[in-house]
Amino acid sequence: MADKPARRQAADRSTVEWVEAITWAAAVLLLVFTFCVRVVHVDGDSMLPTLHNGERLLISSVPYTPHHGDIVVTDRFTPYGKVLIKRVIGCPGDTIDIDFSSGTVLRNGTPLEEPYTAAPTLLAEGVAFPLTVPQGCVFVMGDNRNESLDSRSAEVGFIDVRDVLGKALWRLTPLSRMGAVA
Repeated sequence: MADKPARRQAADRSTVEWVEAITWAAAVLLLVFTFCVRVVHVDGDSMLPTLHNGERLLISSVPYTPHHGDIVVTDRFTPYGKVLIKRVIGCPGDTIDIDFSSGTVLRNGTPLEEPYTAAPTLLAEGVAFPLTVPQGCVFVMGDNRNESLDSRSAEVGFIDVRDVLGKALWRLTPLSRMGAVA
């Protein structure tokens, strides 16, 4: 009979330990998803063929300095709950020019090698080129250049780096395309 209370106490202790472990794990996940990473939804075809409509991405929300080629996320120019996902083409001090007749994008006079684009850049959006990216800003474009609202438009223009929510790191869905975002 004395065995029953001891077993009961051991079971109770084990249950408490499991509850504590689950609580700590939930707290850590909450902190990570609040301050370090975030999940965003791709809305539209402006980043084809790299990103597809409906995909979910994990982004790093730790402050960092955007670099050429990074896929960044901002919510400054979009309706509540939607994000703008684009590729960094120009960083502060870069001169960007676009030859719309050939579809060539130049950074500091050098044509960019852009294997990630869907087609040559033929769509002008009203911004006069060449232009120089101001300090504290980036120039962004979608990979599907002829279907993208991006820094070529006065509506979007340069993106202040303080408005960058994060850098796209990982495609979560669909599972068939899960992996690092490049």
